[in-house]
Amino acid sequence: MIGNALGALFFIVRTLLSMLLFVFMLRVLLQWARADFRNPLAQAVVKITNPLVMPLRRVLPPIGKIDTSSIVAVLIVAALGELILSLFTGFLLDPLRLSKLIVIKLIWTTLNAYFWAILIYAVLSMIAPGGYSPMQSLLAALCEPVLRPFRRIIPPIAGIDFSPLWAGLAIQALLFFVPVA
Repeated sequence: MIGNALGALFFIVRTLLSMLLFVFMLRVLLQWARADFRNPLAQAVVKITNPLVMPLRRVLPPIGKIDTSSIVAVLIVAALGELILSLFTGFLLDPLRLSKLIVIKLIWTTLNAYFWAILIYAVLSMIAPGGYSPMQSLLAALCEPVLRPFRRIIPPIAGIDFSPLWAGLAIQALLFFVPVA
């Protein structure tokens, strides 16, 4: 009974930490994609991440167009997440293993974020082609830079754009190269 309760608690904590890391990573990806931060969904991401990013912004100035405070915030959230999960397992992480786990987690989170964004973007474009919603606008800003190279290689066939399919396959193939920590 105690093992099941601890397993359930571990699952809940791991899921919440993954969602938090996803939101922080989404902020960085939206900044890199130059998304419209007046979008209500982008504003929600900003409001969730501001409690950590804003204090860091006072200390860490941006380097050119790179928001170092957002990147450091992602690293902090990933590190804290791995440390909290290590407390559940009872194993203390040495700095080298922790940094390896952080890099793996960030790569995995980024690839999965793009996979799901492209999948949702493709489904929305089939359901409401040419329509507007805050989510479609944000997904377009995020996905178009990734889909553009695929569109150059694979033109639409009979008016159907297969670039999301190929991009999704490429992302899933890349996930095979991310080692399991």
